[in-house]
Amino acid sequence: MAKSDIEIARESKMQPIAEIGEKLGIPVEHLHHFGPTKAKVSFEFIRSLEDRPEGKLILVTAITPTPAGEGKTTTTVGLGDALNAIGKKATICIREPSLGPCFGMKGGAAGGGYAQVVPMEDINLHFTGDFHAIGVAHNLMSALIDNHIYWGNELGFDERRVTWRRVVDMNDRALRDIVTSLGGVANGFPRESGFDITVASEIMAIFCLATDLADLEERIGRIVVGYTRKREPIHAIDIKAPGPMTVLLKEALQPNLVQTLENNPAFIHGGPFANIAHGCNSVMATRTALRLADYVVTEAGFGADLGAEKFFDIKCRLAGLNPSATVVVATVRALKMHGGVGKDELGDENVEAVTKGCENLRRHLHNVKSFGVPAVVAVNRFSADTDAEVAAVREGVEGLGVEVIDCTHWADGSKGTEKLAEYVVKMADSDASQFAPLYEDAMPLWDKAKTVATKLYGADDVIADKKVRNQFADLQDAGYGHLPVCMAKTQYSFSTDPNLKGAPSGHVVPIREVRLSAGAGFIVVVCGEIMTMPGLPRVPSAHAIHLNKDGVIEGLF
Repeated sequence: MAKSDIEIARESKMQPIAEIGEKLGIPVEHLHHFGPTKAKVSFEFIRSLEDRPEGKLILVTAITPTPAGEGKTTTTVGLGDALNAIGKKATICIREPSLGPCFGMKGGAAGGGYAQVVPMEDINLHFTGDFHAIGVAHNLMSALIDNHIYWGNELGFDERRVTWRRVVDMNDRALRDIVTSLGGVANGFPRESGFDITVASEIMAIFCLATDLADLEERIGRIVVGYTRKREPIHAIDIKAPGPMTVLLKEALQPNLVQTLENNPAFIHGGPFANIAHGCNSVMATRTALRLADYVVTEAGFGADLGAEKFFDIKCRLAGLNPSATVVVATVRALKMHGGVGKDELGDENVEAVTKGCENLRRHLHNVKSFGVPAVVAVNRFSADTDAEVAAVREGVEGLGVEVIDCTHWADGSKGTEKLAEYVVKMADSDASQFAPLYEDAMPLWDKAKTVATKLYGADDVIADKKVRNQFADLQDAGYGHLPVCMAKTQYSFSTDPNLKGAPSGHVVPIREVRLSAGAGFIVVVCGEIMTMPGLPRVPSAHAIHLNKDGVIEGLF
């Protein structure tokens, strides 16, 4: 019987974090230890790196995923290990896992098999407390808003238009819509509100885009938290929130350093939702890694239509990053699903379905290339995948000038991705990347949304009712027209219908809502139904997680 991820992680021989830091040239005095195997890198050391040249940035993205995911994080870790194995100075940058999915459907999110970051239990649970700090800072804003209203409402909040909700890092559908301040006059004025999961917080998005503490505080101050009865915006700075919130986030903003199973350095920092935010790790961690290593491998959430697009159009645009290469992860089972096979039959060989499903892969490759970044396909291979099915993947992208490489990192660690590593180095070192965002800053907001939908999703058009069109016009007139758009839609299809697999075309993308993330610096365009507070499944992962008689965690993936 194959070992579980947690069993593999527990058998690993971790090195002291000071030794991991030494591999990147980080002096031990600039590592703030959280036990022997986790540390934060000091601001002082990060500032000392500003004049250093940057290494090559490699993005790992994927085809449209199945509910279980296609192995982007596992591939990121495996590729990082393989780059080190072939003699390159490399590190990885990934997001911190949210407790919601850990106890919900997906389980842990720190890689898997023999391509993991460790200590696995710590990373998947409380880690260094970053998410707790982000949640508390977010909820401090909520408390300050309600307190301001209670003590006379000098700013004139229209209580019906307080846009700032609360957050908690757990899947709890009962909190989606609530009424606050019940219980009498001493508790304030009742109003409708709700909770989002912490990774959906604008504070999380700001945290991952901020370049330093001063930038973090300035961005927090720009957040629009509500409106007056005259529809005039009220900002976080108006209720004096940025100062104390930045204090709560001061330690958290320092990037976290851990290691892979093969004792290679790994930065894990931040974790914004990939629907209503940009789904990438922090700019601070990425920049730090680029100045310490020759190759940095990072990932972006969900398929390339969401994760890669936002990585390119939001993170790279706002942070001035220039990616050198892209790895598009595909699995045979997902391609079969896009080829029309039901989930109960994914284990059976079906070359025809793989061939049909490759239309999804081809569109993702076309989209990535439209940003001017060269790409390679990594087939995250499972033991049930047949040679004929993998051959069908190669045939499915024939003529696109893209290599397809088998990867067995889950079972074999770095040895399973050495060919991928060698090819990625070749791509990155060729300087073939001509990266450019999909649209210019000056393009009107509506046209930006339409551009993404028509050029990347295969849609004929975007539609919205007059109220939503007016929101676009109002944001444009208010001076936000230069911001990028953050498209929020289902991750399971190029369209807004999660059941529409493959590479649908000719569909229309309905825009249901527009949200301003003034602090993060983007406009969220909500297409279809998007859940910012997930619920637990009928049988959540939490049912299997427990301490055994020896006090050791069991069931955590």
